[in-house]
Amino acid sequence: MLLFETQLCIAVLLDLLLGDPRLLPHPVRLIGFVCVWSECFFRKIFSSEGIAGLASFSFVLSSSIGLTAGILVSLHQFSTLLAQIAAIILLYTCLAARGLIDHSRAVYQALTAAGTLDTARLAVARIVGRDTAQLDRSGIIRACVETVAENMVDGVTAPLFYAVLFSLAAPVIGMDPLILAAIGAMAYKAVNTMDSMFGYKNETYLLFGRTAAIVDDLVNWLPARLSGLLLIPAACLLGLDWKNAFIIFRRDRLAHASPNAAHPESAVAGALGIELGGTSIYFGNKMIKPVIGDDHREVDNQDILRTNHLMLLGSFLFLTALLVIRFFIIQVF
Repeated sequence: MLLFETQLCIAVLLDLLLGDPRLLPHPVRLIGFVCVWSECFFRKIFSSEGIAGLASFSFVLSSSIGLTAGILVSLHQFSTLLAQIAAIILLYTCLAARGLIDHSRAVYQALTAAGTLDTARLAVARIVGRDTAQLDRSGIIRACVETVAENMVDGVTAPLFYAVLFSLAAPVIGMDPLILAAIGAMAYKAVNTMDSMFGYKNETYLLFGRTAAIVDDLVNWLPARLSGLLLIPAACLLGLDWKNAFIIFRRDRLAHASPNAAHPESAVAGALGIELGGTSIYFGNKMIKPVIGDDHREVDNQDILRTNHLMLLGSFLFLTALLVIRFFIIQVF
């Protein structure tokens, strides 16, 4: 049998090579379907929006963990190899590095092609929540850089973090570490999906989505900070301004409404020497966000590719650090 580290790397390579599995039912879509059903169901049962949201959160999370564990444990009883293949596939579906690269490169290609900015606005609208109809070239580039930097955590490093964390329980409960890794990654994706669907600060979800928003902030706390830190040596290896990345990371890592989003964004802004944040339009409403980084130069199309390189190398360093730490923990205990 392959070592756990090799199995996890295979899942990462599958994501980088194949991207989202378009021919397979994506587990996150199933989680989204359960979110919609549970919201309707628990809103009818409970008059309190907060309790309904808590019940919905608990149901979706337990269903995601239970279904993943049930499938993999059942397969393991039939065939260890089949269970491990299924676990690798599930881990692969929890990662989104290739998706971030593909979507951001579509924006880059639209910006470098001759013609109007409309194609680029449409391309960046697929990966950001803000209104893009009035964005100029600089606004499009900044929006793309911000979303790749922020989603490095949601789409790559946090799922890997919880995969490795859950695998550490294997000797204690006597399960295959790869199966536990898939359960951990899927549990994280359930929390993250619920935050993306319920975690809005508006009249509909302010109370209902509070549990999802708080738990998502908690589970991303450490992965976001580690990601921001590891983007600094990544900047050094890529020949970017790692010293400024460190300076801006220290200064602006909390300059965001989210307690986690600015950690990777600040490191990227510092490495590139550009300014992120500021005024954006969401659902027709102007939102003024804190400025991250310094405006040393005007952004350019290449910043999208540089951010992709930072995300990939930073994620590689993150995975390497996780596996090294896991090795020493296993040796000690």
